[in-house]
This record gives sequence, C-alpha cells and structure tokens, in this order.
Amino acid sequence: MKTICKRLRRGQDLKVEIQRLAEEHHIRAAVVLSAVGCLSHVRVRDTSGVQVQELHEDVEIVSLMGTVSETRTHLHISCSREDLSTLGGHLMDGCIINTTCELVLGILDGWRYGVEEDEETGYDEIVFQQDG
Repeated sequence: MKTICKRLRRGQDLKVEIQRLAEEHHIRAAVVLSAVGCLSHVRVRDTSGVQVQELHEDVEIVSLMGTVSETRTHLHISCSREDLSTLGGHLMDGCIINTTCELVLGILDGWRYGVEEDEETGYDEIVFQQDG
C-alpha cells in the first residue's frame, strides 16, 4: 500500500482538498488512515440524506473515515465540541480547517472504485473492482 501524507492548512475545505488530492494523484481506490486536526466550521448530513447540520465553532476532528477516489469520495466525520459532546455524519463541502489537519490516505493497490445507481437505495453507490 502506498500512502499520501498532507498537512491541510487554515481556511482550506477538508472535503474539497481530499477530492483535489484524489484527482491530482489519479487515485483509483484509497481509504482515510488518519486525520488529526480541527475545524472552525462544520457541515454534515444525516442518514436521511436530506437534513444538514452546521456548526460555526472550533471543534476537534475525532475521526474521519471513508473511501476516496477520483470518481467518488464518501466520508463520515465525528467532531468534538468544547464541552466534549460530539457531532457526526456525512462530510459535506464547507468543513473549514481551523489551524491544521494532518491527513494520511492509504492507496489500495489492485483496486478501483466504480459507481452505479442502486435502485434500492436511490443513491449512486460504490462498486469495488479488482484490477486484472
């Protein structure tokens, strides 16, 4: 497995920067191995796919996980507030780095992620494809 390590900086959009890395490095299949840092603005969507919650406060990234590729990025994030309560959900554009985010992506050799519409879920879902 190859890795990409990148420090994201204040003012950058977490999801946009991850997608930019995927496109820049022509990533076919990767996962988030680690993401340590903080945000000044959070935008997450709940499981219904409709409701979006936003926080305009400094929070710590407690976890970030998901699949990353040029064609699709699907990430979930949990953040801890000052009172140590957490908010989590589907990462959306608009999560802005406060001071830093130390991001590590693991590239999965021999795999690529495809996308197909799933009639059951109504979403474009991932298709795991092995090379060769």
